[in-house]
Amino acid sequence: MTVIRQYTVERRSGLYVKSLDLKNFRNYESLSVSFDPGINILYGSNAQGKTNILEAVYLAGTTKSHRGTRDRDMIRVGEEESHIRMLVDRNRNEYRIDVHLKKNRPKGVALNGFPVKKAADLYGITSLVFFSPEDLGIIKNGPSGRRRFLDLVLCSLDRVYLYELTKYGKILSQRNALLHEAAFDAKRISEIDIWDMQLAETGKIIIRKRAEFLEMFGRTASEKHKLLTDGKENLEIIYEPNVPDNLMEDKTQRNRDYDLRTRETHAGPHRDDLCIRVNGMDLRVYGSQGQQRTAAVSMKTAEIAVTEKIRKVSPVLLLDDVLSELDRDRQNALLGGISNTQTIITCTGLDDYIASSFQANHIFRVSSGSVVDETSEGI
Repeated sequence: MTVIRQYTVERRSGLYVKSLDLKNFRNYESLSVSFDPGINILYGSNAQGKTNILEAVYLAGTTKSHRGTRDRDMIRVGEEESHIRMLVDRNRNEYRIDVHLKKNRPKGVALNGFPVKKAADLYGITSLVFFSPEDLGIIKNGPSGRRRFLDLVLCSLDRVYLYELTKYGKILSQRNALLHEAAFDAKRISEIDIWDMQLAETGKIIIRKRAEFLEMFGRTASEKHKLLTDGKENLEIIYEPNVPDNLMEDKTQRNRDYDLRTRETHAGPHRDDLCIRVNGMDLRVYGSQGQQRTAAVSMKTAEIAVTEKIRKVSPVLLLDDVLSELDRDRQNALLGGISNTQTIITCTGLDDYIASSFQANHIFRVSSGSVVDETSEGI
């Protein structure tokens, strides 16, 4: 084992990914890798397949790609199917998750050999937090990125929210499709009423759950931010719903003519946003890159803390080449809280900042779709 100072991870009960097996996934024809319950480092040049391993872990644990990629696009070029098998240890009970991706059919997911029909069926088995360089842009990027951050966190913590959000997406698609058709057939306009009712019913639940969660999440993020800035900055996360929950149905109906002209639904939680403020200043508009990144780290560390509190277990932390984007203070703020968390880190090289920061329990070199265990060789 490579011995490095400062942060130490002990073998423990809780949650960790034991192993991952891939067949025809992304650039991997075949891969079998076992992870340590502590800190695992995957290093190698860019475009070698490091992120693909993290994506496979996240996909097996949530049934979704963190990139939002279509299932068929994760299958190795030239192949028709892809398989992922992940073994998870939760409180010393082992679970096997199998994912079968198919080019022209819906994916199949099984837990311990039994088919899983909904992502919510994996709730209580896995808990994952993914942090990539793209997350550092959550403050300055558009509302869709902030909504995606909120949805990924909430879906992993609340199975009712996951169900309602999935339902809302289907209703929204149906309503938008009908808006297109009604532009050529006015008789179909009356059919929009039923979709308005369903959209409002489900939208209200989403808006209320977002507001409730952000009140708690915002307090935690503010606490993390004060620690990171030595108490000099006060972080606020303010929910900006596109429409209040009690006006959802009314606004949808009042927008009917405009929606028909544009063939798009303009009222609802699919247009919500988050305002992130520091000392009263809107970081989306006025924040420096350093302030925006600090706020992003605060939000991610808050996600880890909130996930652990709600799920009653430390989540598996997936860090995709993000440490090289942070200065030493922000690295320490992020890494300082992982003493009870299995962490899988990707990076391009075993740089000095890694060697001086923590103990790596397992080291893998990734090159052209192959993974070599270099743990015994040391850094």
